[in-house]
Order: sequence, then C-alpha cells, then structure tokens
Amino acid sequence: MIKLRSAMVLPLVAALAAACSKTPEPTATSAPEPPATSKPAAPAQATPAPKPAPAGGQQAAAGELAWDAPASFESAPNPNAMRKATYKIKRAAGDTEDAELSISQAGGSVDANITRWVGQFSQKSDDSPKRTESKVNDIKVTVVEVKGTFAGSGMPGMPAQDPKSSYALLGAIAETPSGDLWFFKMTGPEKTVTGARADFDKLVSSLRVK
Repeated sequence: MIKLRSAMVLPLVAALAAACSKTPEPTATSAPEPPATSKPAAPAQATPAPKPAPAGGQQAAAGELAWDAPASFESAPNPNAMRKATYKIKRAAGDTEDAELSISQAGGSVDANITRWVGQFSQKSDDSPKRTESKVNDIKVTVVEVKGTFAGSGMPGMPAQDPKSSYALLGAIAETPSGDLWFFKMTGPEKTVTGARADFDKLVSSLRVK
C-alpha cells in the first residue's frame, strides 16, 4: 500500500518541477503615450499709446481765411504755389497796364514785410508810405499805401523789371487770432490802384476765419 502511494507521488512532483522551470511570459504593457504638445501662446498685441491732446486748448491747425471778392476783380491763374489767389483789376482810362492783386501766406513779422514792400519803390512820393491799423472779425489788419517809382518785387527767381513811374502799392496784412499772416497786395498804375481803393476796402472788410 505504501509503495503504491510513492509511485503516485513521484510523477506529481516531477510535473510540479517542470512547471516551475518554465520562463514566465512577459506581461503585456501599454505603449507610453506621447507627451502632450502645448500650443504656443498668441503674442500679446501692443496697445497703441493715446495721442496727446493739444496743450492749453490750442487748435490742431490754423484756420484758413475767407473773403468776398468784388465783381470788378477778375480771377486769374496763380503764377506760383505761394499764391492763394490772384485778381486782375482793369486799367483806368489813360493807364497802359492793369493792376494786380495777389493774395499769399508767408512768415516774417508785419513790420519786416512792410519794410520789404516800401523797399520795392526806388523813389516815393512825399506822402508815402501811409500805414493804418484796424480790426476785422477779430483779425488785425494793417493797411499800407506807397506811391512812386516801382522797381519790382525782387522775388528770387523772378526776372528783373524795368522801373515803373507813377505806380502805387496798396497792401493789407491780415493777422489771424492764431498768429498767421496773410498778404493782400495790389500793385499797378497809380490811377488804377486809386480807383480800386473802395473795392479793395470792401474785400478787406469781408475777411473772416473759416
């Protein structure tokens, strides 16, 4: 009876030993997940700096002048870019030329420009120059009258002119509240300029800032 049990135990032990000697199969593992890719942050937009406000309530741009031209003043083409307007005044009886009214804007002081205008006459009459000042719609206006021999404007690049006797200059310098200077200059034969004085005064009295 004992021998029979031993014969049964031996095959069992051998089977257990064979099972233990087998190499265990590797355990399946999941593949590592790729690292999450983060999207680049959008660049921050720069906030534009606010535009500075004009100091002291100053205007951003100076206003233009407006005026009413009399019917006797005929509009003409401007000879250069400095001119704002040009008018021809028909010659009076006995005169050989028309007068011209030029309107321009430039720098310099009132006194310096008056000195330049007076210097355009090589000979002046005894009552020249005349100067008067007034106020038109908050615009300071200085009117100048010169009579005599006109030697020309003397502008750079302009051809020299022959002196013209019995000529006259009637000019107005308008100074706007912002400090800009506008020039209204009529030149021509004395009789023609004198005859156009009333219409010139009407134009000056209509000056206003747009």
